[in-house]
Amino acid sequence: MELNNGNKVDISLQQDGRGRNQVLFSLDGVIKMELTPYQARKLATELIEVVSRAEVRGSLKSGHPLSRKDETLAGGPFHLAFSK
Repeated sequence: MELNNGNKVDISLQQDGRGRNQVLFSLDGVIKMELTPYQARKLATELIEVVSRAEVRGSLKSGHPLSRKDETLAGGPFHLAFSK
């Protein structure tokens, strides 16, 4: 993935000398973090939570609802699911 400043971030899976999996985060080809799968999952969960909060804040500031207009106008997702 390329960042705004042009740097490249790579995420890969590698086994260490003992056969254990490691998740590697590299910036421009230089390994910056080596995580266990557990640590990587925890980091991913925290990242998703922060992104969700940012999207909610952005939605609240812009005044746009989070739901899609077609679902809202048609009576919500349940109406769409049961109307067929």
